[in-house]
Amino acid sequence: MPENEERKREIDLDSIKVALQKREQRFLRPLVEELQPYDLGQVFFRLPTVYRSQFVRMLKPAEIALLLEEVESEEQQEILSTLGPERTSAILNRMPSDKVADLMGELDESIVRLLLRSMERDEADKVRALLHYPEDTAGGKMTPEYVAVYEYYTVEEVIQYLRREAPTAETIYYIYVIDADDRLVGVISLRELLIASPSKPITEVMYERIISVPAEMDQEEVAQLMQRYDFLAIPVVDGENRLLGIITIDDVVDVLIEEAQEDISKLSAVGQTEMDVLTHPFSSARRRIPWLVLLLFIGMLTATMLSTFENTINRVAALAYFMPMVAGMTGNTGTQSLALVIRGLSSGQLTRDKYLHILRQEGITGVMIGTVCSVLIFFMVTLLYGKLSLGLVVGVSMWFTLLLGTIGGTLIPLLLNLLKVDPTVASGPLITTINDVFSLLIYFGFATLFLHYLL
Repeated sequence: MPENEERKREIDLDSIKVALQKREQRFLRPLVEELQPYDLGQVFFRLPTVYRSQFVRMLKPAEIALLLEEVESEEQQEILSTLGPERTSAILNRMPSDKVADLMGELDESIVRLLLRSMERDEADKVRALLHYPEDTAGGKMTPEYVAVYEYYTVEEVIQYLRREAPTAETIYYIYVIDADDRLVGVISLRELLIASPSKPITEVMYERIISVPAEMDQEEVAQLMQRYDFLAIPVVDGENRLLGIITIDDVVDVLIEEAQEDISKLSAVGQTEMDVLTHPFSSARRRIPWLVLLLFIGMLTATMLSTFENTINRVAALAYFMPMVAGMTGNTGTQSLALVIRGLSSGQLTRDKYLHILRQEGITGVMIGTVCSVLIFFMVTLLYGKLSLGLVVGVSMWFTLLLGTIGGTLIPLLLNLLKVDPTVASGPLITTINDVFSLLIYFGFATLFLHYLL
């Protein structure tokens, strides 16, 4: 991007501070009106706390509504605390119902009741309905701001209705057709609607084979479904196929990012919410300690196991040199297989009928990796130490441990998935530690078995 364009996009924070101090709205208003919602949020984040309340009070209700959608729950509560009851209700009435429900999900129940009473009745009813569903389900992610028409409408009547409802709808790319009991009977895209003959009944141009999701469906399954069909929105229905709301693509993007961060945090054994980099040290330690204590006990098991091979290590000290390499390589190949399986399960590519295929694939891969690495280490150890027997013990041990690591990293998440347990709990550190135990057992087992030749 050219330098002069970058400068245009830069926000002069010092000038904003001066304008807030002098209460110069003439300078601030033109700037704010040109900002995108994201940039508005960035200004708020970068301002020192002392200026934030002044900045919020200078904004119009519609702008505060956009700002609330861009900031996290703590900042939302900070913004709401600077507003009076009247202004708060005016802002909440302007926000999409799903965003208001997300905001209220982080507040105390008493505050939520107070805010709902201050809102317009229709808007408050929409929010109450959304708060009924768990946050990570289709019902918790849907919005009731959609366009639905009755099946007896003509194309021209639908277009006229769309003109009236478009300003308050979350999206107008799909128009949903319902019967007298609000049951979903069809859908038509905006493009198909515009090119259809105005006099045609909507039932003649709509699609009747509708893909919808139940309100109880997990948000990750909804995201996978929308990704599979490239939808911009998907309808949410109840048990009797009545239309409850829609989930739009922007919400699905947030879900995909959220689920990816959650999987990464679990694979790292740091807890589901540890991806919030700036957090309280006590909270961060509380999430990590249970995993580390578990790994500590497994480490103690490894140490106890190694003590049984004390005589072998004392008699052939060179064996100790290769312990970190054998254990590390096994953990590395296990983590690689784990990452591959988790990705396959998350994307929906790895279904149950393909479990044997992935096991066979990774087993053959493990044999190939083990063969290449074992041959290399055999020649390196033999040349460096001048002992063919030592090279064979290290090489053969490496072959078995790499095969074990590859199969273990594949099998564990598959078994957890079969048991209806989130496979990401099979975290990298856990698999690495388990592989350490078995790899060192194999290594020193072979060394003890062929101790006579090593001496």
